[in-house]
Amino acid sequence: MEFFRIKKDIPFMRHALVFNVISALTFVAAVFFLLHKGLHLSVEFTGGTVMELRYQQAANLERIRGTLEKIGYEQPEATSFGTAHDVMLRLPVVKNVSPKDASAQVFDALCKAENGSLKQIDTVTAKGEHVVKQSCADAAGAEAVSLQKVEFVGPQVGDELTENGLKALAAVVVGVMIYLAIRFEWKFAVAAIIANLHDVVIILGFFAFFQWEFSLTVLAGVLAVLGYSVNESVVIFDRIRENFRKQRKASVHEVIDNAITSTISRTIITHGCTQMMVLSMLFLGGPTLHFFAMALTIGICFGIYSSVFVAAAVAMWLGVKREDLIKPVKEKDETDGAVV
Repeated sequence: MEFFRIKKDIPFMRHALVFNVISALTFVAAVFFLLHKGLHLSVEFTGGTVMELRYQQAANLERIRGTLEKIGYEQPEATSFGTAHDVMLRLPVVKNVSPKDASAQVFDALCKAENGSLKQIDTVTAKGEHVVKQSCADAAGAEAVSLQKVEFVGPQVGDELTENGLKALAAVVVGVMIYLAIRFEWKFAVAAIIANLHDVVIILGFFAFFQWEFSLTVLAGVLAVLGYSVNESVVIFDRIRENFRKQRKASVHEVIDNAITSTISRTIITHGCTQMMVLSMLFLGGPTLHFFAMALTIGICFGIYSSVFVAAAVAMWLGVKREDLIKPVKEKDETDGAVV
């Protein structure tokens, strides 16, 4: 399926050096911000308090976030889970304040926001254990908010999640290199990995520069971008291999230019449809999906750029040629066989 067909090949590789210089400068800037500012890590990585609340009415998440901001929490994370009545809060560590005191302060502020007063309720669990729960009662004495659970995520758990995240990223990189080396050639594998790491570092650079919160959800978005960018590179590489078979007299520059030009329509259709879905999450998904969608948006845009100007150009500079992808046909020797 094509929206249009370009009859004359666009000379992408003629300008490859200029665009790769721009990519290199962008990459260096991203690394600078990562080292200078660092990432604004979420509670999962740094440690903090996780609270589960249950509201009698549907919870107003915007009011909850506003209340948390008033008591000093920047960019508080409040999300619904299960039903509209259940809310999960993830709160960072506060200096000189214990997790127990922090959770008590937060629950008190949220109770006042509901015009309620604190009280303790003695309940019996299914195992017959007596448990005292914090609750918030309104003016009529009915329960408005109840504190279901409080957990503290220690720095050790955060370090473990960071290590596991880096391992997942490394596993993806190694897997992609093995796949491309087997399907195509090692030069394509190296070119694709350079392009993909280019995308990942630039995404992280954006999050470091703007100090957007980097959570496990964003990490999942970064890993998704890796796979998505590889898919675009594979399409171009496959067309390059096909062109090497068809265009026997064409130079490497001409083969790559034709491969990229012939896949532009497909790129617009695929990435356009994906970006529409991602933009719907960005603008309509609320704070929970906002940074996940932001990571995908940046990754999709730079993924197209890197597949065309970085991956293809690096493969060309590594010296990819027709013989790397197509085994030469051996001419039959007329003298083969026994001579009588």
